[in-house]
Amino acid sequence: MRSRSIVLPLHLIAGCLFTLTTFSQTRDKVKFGKISPEDFAQTSFEKDTSAHAVVLANIGSSEYYAERDHFTVMFKQFKRIKIVDKNGYDAANVEIPLYVGDQSEEKLNNLKAVAYNLENGKVVETKLESKSVFSDKDKNRIIKKFTIPGVKEGTIIEYTYSTISPFILSLEPWHFQEEYPCLLSEYSVTIPEMYDYVFLKQDINGLLSEKSTLDRVSYSMTFDSKHGTAGSASEHSNFTVNATNKVWTAKNIPALKEESYTTSLKNHVTSVEFQLSTIRWPGEPVENVMGNWEKFAEEMYKDDDFGADLGKNNGYLGDIVDQLTAGVKDDTAKARRIYNYVRTNFTCTNHAGLLLTKPLKTVFSSRNGNTADINLLLIAMLRRANLKADPLILSTRSHGFTHELYPLASRFNYTMAALTVDTLTYFMDASQSYLGFGKVDMACYNGHARILAKDAVPPVYFNPDNLVEVKNTYVMLIGGEGGNFKGSIQQAPTYFESCNIRAAIKEKGKDAYFKGKEKDFAVETAISGIELENLDDNEDVLKMKYDFEMKADDAGMLYINPLFTEVTHKNPFNSQSRFYPVEMPFVMDETFTMNMTVPDGYVIEELPKSAVVKFNENEGIFQYLIQQTDNNIQFRSRVKLSRAVFAPDEYTSLREFFDMIVKKQSEQIVLKRKS
Repeated sequence: MRSRSIVLPLHLIAGCLFTLTTFSQTRDKVKFGKISPEDFAQTSFEKDTSAHAVVLANIGSSEYYAERDHFTVMFKQFKRIKIVDKNGYDAANVEIPLYVGDQSEEKLNNLKAVAYNLENGKVVETKLESKSVFSDKDKNRIIKKFTIPGVKEGTIIEYTYSTISPFILSLEPWHFQEEYPCLLSEYSVTIPEMYDYVFLKQDINGLLSEKSTLDRVSYSMTFDSKHGTAGSASEHSNFTVNATNKVWTAKNIPALKEESYTTSLKNHVTSVEFQLSTIRWPGEPVENVMGNWEKFAEEMYKDDDFGADLGKNNGYLGDIVDQLTAGVKDDTAKARRIYNYVRTNFTCTNHAGLLLTKPLKTVFSSRNGNTADINLLLIAMLRRANLKADPLILSTRSHGFTHELYPLASRFNYTMAALTVDTLTYFMDASQSYLGFGKVDMACYNGHARILAKDAVPPVYFNPDNLVEVKNTYVMLIGGEGGNFKGSIQQAPTYFESCNIRAAIKEKGKDAYFKGKEKDFAVETAISGIELENLDDNEDVLKMKYDFEMKADDAGMLYINPLFTEVTHKNPFNSQSRFYPVEMPFVMDETFTMNMTVPDGYVIEELPKSAVVKFNENEGIFQYLIQQTDNNIQFRSRVKLSRAVFAPDEYTSLREFFDMIVKKQSEQIVLKRKS
C-alpha cells in the first residue's frame, strides 16, 4: 500500500528544474540493446553451476520529479538475464505491480523487452509486442504481466521500464537477491533535503557496497493563479535544494534458496527499503509522517477497519456476555469462559489479518471472519465484561520481522488479544480452534510484537528460544513366542504435537487414527488398549497409552530399532553451507526410554554402541545409551537443544550434530535364534 501524494505550498517554491540523475557508471557498461556475439560464450557460472538462469545485470533508480504543483517519483529498472536451460524459462515471465489509491495510481511508461539469440554467428532479436502485455487488477494494485517471446536455451533476455508514482511517502524497495544468481545488482536513489527517510537495509552476508554524495538539485513548478480568476495566468516558481544521492551495489550474489527451518526468506534477502520519517519545509513546522507507537495506537483505535468499534457500547453483546459471566467473580475465569465461547462458536476463514474485513456486529451475527475479525470481537466481549483487554499486533514467522523502532503497519499481519488481570498478562487467539486459553501458536513466535493500548506499553517479544517443547516416550517390550513382541507405549507429546493429534483424532476418529499409526512400525503391528488423557483439554499436553503386538518377519533373525516410530530418518540440513540463520520454531527436548526383554530362544547378536555428542559444549546434547543386563536391554535416547535460532557460522556444527543423530538412530538391535 502506498501513501498519499503531497501538494507543495506555493510560498515555499524558489528554484529551477530538478536535475536528472543518471545511473552510476556501472550502467554505462551494460546498456539496453547492446548485445554482441561474445555475450553468448559463457554457458555455466562458477559460483553456481546448477543455476538454470543467471541475472547478468539488474539496475534501478528512484528520483523525485516536479510535476506541475506536486512531486512524483520516477522508478526505473533495467534487467538482463541469461537463460541457461529449460528450467530457467520462467525468468521470461515478468510481473510489474502498479499501486492504486483512492484518487490516483501509478503509471507504467517506456516498457521494452527483447530476447536475443545467436543464429549463424549473428544476434537475432525477438521483441515484445504491446498487445502481449496483460493486466490483472485488485483493490490496491494493477499487475502488468508479459512473457518475453523467442526464449530457448542460451537466450539472453532483457527488459526496461519506468513508473511514475504520486505516492512519495515510501520509495520503491530493492532486492539484490532472488531465485537466480546475479552478477551485478545496483540501486540508486536521490532524495531532496525536505524529505527525511529511514533506510531499512538488510545485508547479513556483507554483499553491499554503499556510496553517498551530496548534490544541489533544482525544481520548477507551475501553479494556477492564487486569485483564481478566469483566464488568469499560471504562476511559475523555482527553488534549489541539497539532495542526497545514495548508490548500493552488490556483485556475484548467490541465489536465494529455500532451506529447512527458515521463517521467511525476506528476513534474510539482501535488500534496502525506505520509509519517510519527516517532512521539513523551510519556515514550516516539521511534519512527523511516521510518528511513534503512541500516535500509531491512537490512529489504529480511530480506524473503522480496526479499533473504532472497540470504543462503542456494543449493546448487542450484552446478553451473551452476561450469560457467560453469570455467577463468576474471578476475572480470569470470566475471560476463560468468553474465550472458550468465541473459540468454539466462531469459524476462522483466513488465519491471518491485521484489519477487520467487516464490522464487529456483522462478525458476531455471521459467526465467522479472519483472525483480526474474531480476535477483535473477543476483545469487545472482554471489554463488555469490564475486563482490561487490548489488541496485540504481530507478524507471523512466514510474513517477516517487524521493526521495534518504526511503527509501520505493513510489517504486521496478525491481531490477537491481550488481557491484563492484576499483574498478569494473558495472550489469546480465538481464531485457532486448537489453542487453549493463554496459548500462542508457534507461527506467532517471531520476535517483536505490540500491545495497542491508550497508555504507552513496552514491546512484547515472542522468541522461539523461549518456547520449549518437551516430549517423553516410554516403551516396555517383552519378547514372546516365535520372535513376536508384545509391548506398551506411554507418550506425552509436545504441546503443539498434541494439538495436531487432537485435530487428527477429531477428523478421522480415534480408531482410524491409531490404525494409521500401525503403519509407522517397521513390521506388521496391531495396536490395542488405547487410553487418552486430556483429549478435550486444549490447555495441557495430550497423554497417550496403548498396547501393541509386533509380528516377526524372520523367525531366525530379528532386527529391532529401539526407537520404533520415533526415529529421525533424515537430516533436515542438506546443504553444504548456509547464508542465513537456522530458525527452528521452538526449543526441542525429546526423550525416549525403552526396557526390553529378549524372547526365549534368542541371543543378542549385535547391540549398538552408546554415544554422547554435545553441541557447542553446553548448548545441546544427543544421548544414545544402551546396555544389556542378562536377558534385558535398557535404552535411552535424548535430543536436547538450549535454543532455537542458530547463526550461519554455526550451521556446519549443527548439520554434523544431526548427522550423528540420524546415523545412530538408524542402528538396530540384532537378535539371533539359538541353534
